[in-house]
Amino acid sequence: MLRFSVLLFFAISAVSISGKRQCLEGAAHKQRPSQENNLHECTLYSKSSCCSEDITKELADSPVIKVNTTYWNRCGNNSKLCQSYLKKIECFYRCSPYIAHWAHPHYAAAIVSVPMCQNFCDDWYEACKNDFTCVSNWLTDWAIDEKGENHCKNACIPYHEMYGNGTDMCESMWGDSLKVSDSPCLCLQMDEMDSKVVKLLEERATGNSSSSSRSDEEQFCRLKLDKIKKLKEPKDEGVETF
Repeated sequence: MLRFSVLLFFAISAVSISGKRQCLEGAAHKQRPSQENNLHECTLYSKSSCCSEDITKELADSPVIKVNTTYWNRCGNNSKLCQSYLKKIECFYRCSPYIAHWAHPHYAAAIVSVPMCQNFCDDWYEACKNDFTCVSNWLTDWAIDEKGENHCKNACIPYHEMYGNGTDMCESMWGDSLKVSDSPCLCLQMDEMDSKVVKLLEERATGNSSSSSRSDEEQFCRLKLDKIKKLKEPKDEGVETF
């Protein structure tokens, strides 16, 4: 059902963004993606980016304290690995040249039902489970003051108490922005493989997927899964894995 919804959404989006905006409205997005050679963070999108370098300055801090008026450290600084996943999501939202495919129909600067890979969400959860947060939905659950800055309404608790698992976290933290896909292949990992996934989704949504391209899709899926498997293999001691 999710796969059908994603493909239908892509079919509608392909028409709606043709010749118009290719980035989201608001949130300091450009109208169309272009090359950015001096991004401070989010360099995955430097060849084609919906954000400018200024937007990435705060994300380049370590630890990240805040992005615009949203503080990330209301429950203390995030661990390095947890922060790396939060950055991936933030970079995707602000800079991805494909972001308009998932533009929310009612909120110009929002996204909806971005198909996330299950293993990405599970790994994200593992990275953050011992960090602390005071809100489930980071978009709506904060108390916002007159400056537009966010504050906790409730006590800080570990992620593993706030969210039951990776799926719960992915589908709660950003409201309905992210959705865990039922496909292990046609989903996003916030990495260099995403452009290929988007191309396959576009082809399927517009009915241009021939038998040969479907064969390519199957081959790509196998390659993608092989890559994931290799990333899961134990690393040599003393070598950082992120």
